[in-house]
Amino acid sequence: MKCRTPQGPPDRASHALATPATHRCPSAAVQRRAYAPQVVHGDSHGWIGRVLDAAEAASPVDAVRAVTRELGVELGATAVSFLIADLSGRALVRLAHVPLLQLDETSGSQRLEPGERRDVEESATVLPFDGGAGEQAVRTQTVQVLAPDASDAGRHNSYQWTVLAPVTERGEAIGLLELRLPEEPALDTVAEIARLAHLLAFVVIANRRHTDFFEWGQRSRPSSLSAEIQQRLLPGPRTCEAGAFTLSAWLEPASQIAGDTFDYSLARDVLHLSISDAMGHGVAAALTATLCVGCLRGARRRGASLLEQATATNAALVEHAMANSLDDFVTGLIGRLDLRTGTLELVNAGHVAPYLARDGVVTTVELPPDIPFGLFSDTNYHSTLLTLEPGDRVVLLTDGMLERNAADIDLSKVIQETKALHPREAGRTLADSVLRATGHDLKDDATLMFLDWHGGHHRERSTASGADPMRASGPLA
Repeated sequence: MKCRTPQGPPDRASHALATPATHRCPSAAVQRRAYAPQVVHGDSHGWIGRVLDAAEAASPVDAVRAVTRELGVELGATAVSFLIADLSGRALVRLAHVPLLQLDETSGSQRLEPGERRDVEESATVLPFDGGAGEQAVRTQTVQVLAPDASDAGRHNSYQWTVLAPVTERGEAIGLLELRLPEEPALDTVAEIARLAHLLAFVVIANRRHTDFFEWGQRSRPSSLSAEIQQRLLPGPRTCEAGAFTLSAWLEPASQIAGDTFDYSLARDVLHLSISDAMGHGVAAALTATLCVGCLRGARRRGASLLEQATATNAALVEHAMANSLDDFVTGLIGRLDLRTGTLELVNAGHVAPYLARDGVVTTVELPPDIPFGLFSDTNYHSTLLTLEPGDRVVLLTDGMLERNAADIDLSKVIQETKALHPREAGRTLADSVLRATGHDLKDDATLMFLDWHGGHHRERSTASGADPMRASGPLA
């Protein structure tokens, strides 16, 4: 398929594109950003109400399908699909409902497409990122419009335009809305599709709380018990864009899950964050990590200071270890960022020092380590203050990023080379470099957290359909 710029009358185009820009799709054709938060059609409130009614009337499993059906009817689409982001961060997954009556007449079994798996009547087909339009849409957070593929000429419904719109909320790439249209969409139609995809993000967020369907779709590889525990410890969204900062975290699990975790929470004027690594592997490490994260969260929610959080977490781990004759411990970094001043307070419990990228130079932050959590009850913790400047990037990581067989990786160099990428793509790039260096055989979890500081806490974030277009990564070459 060829990627085209949506066509429309000049006067209409000037209103449809709030932030025009150009990108090249893999076909090298020009693609415009379709950002139009100000576009309002006369009957939009009516059909938005129908969309919301459809979501509420359907079961949580069917809510997204009901909403996408309404969107398809409203836009005259011949087909519409929701593609959810795979947990690996390296693929999309097309979710569908396939009735059991659709059996192979010769074998009596269901026919599976390449990359497809089934759970009774639910279908999930993995579409790995390959540099194509789907990956470009997620990476650049722009709507991709694909012209009909000449190679499909003569096939049933072959002359169809394809539109791929990011389904995103606060920079968290949830997936894509895919529509097939009989005609090339005008600019205002593309802009409307972008807004509808943003609406779909909230439908997914609301309904996934009630069902395992979406998480089942995202899991393209089997999950062990320790991996299940580990996933439950992580925050739901891995990315958060706010006016003053962008945060994104990435966890690359080892073949035998270790005890890595990360966490964050945003208050009115403070960003809380942490990254930790529990000793050992498997279920034991996951359980130790559970105690650590639970105590940090509990102390934070009680309004404890950073040092009080560290002290309480250490006490809980020491008490648990003594009561069960264990020698478990956890290394970690916990922090509080004052969004009004840009001052980041950090406590280092025996953990790897973070990196700071500033003005083209990457350095490690001088952060004297205290004793890891869980070793000695009388440990006193200390905090270090780091004043951030607009344009700074702070990178927290675990020692899985420093594996012996990945020693050839110059982390400072890679951090600088990925500085222009959104933290979401920067995390994947660093994780990919470690996987290549280790032959895809990690002996320890490798976890990263990126924090970009923009400053200007009380200003409103510039958004377009769930993402800040100025922070998005550029297109793949």
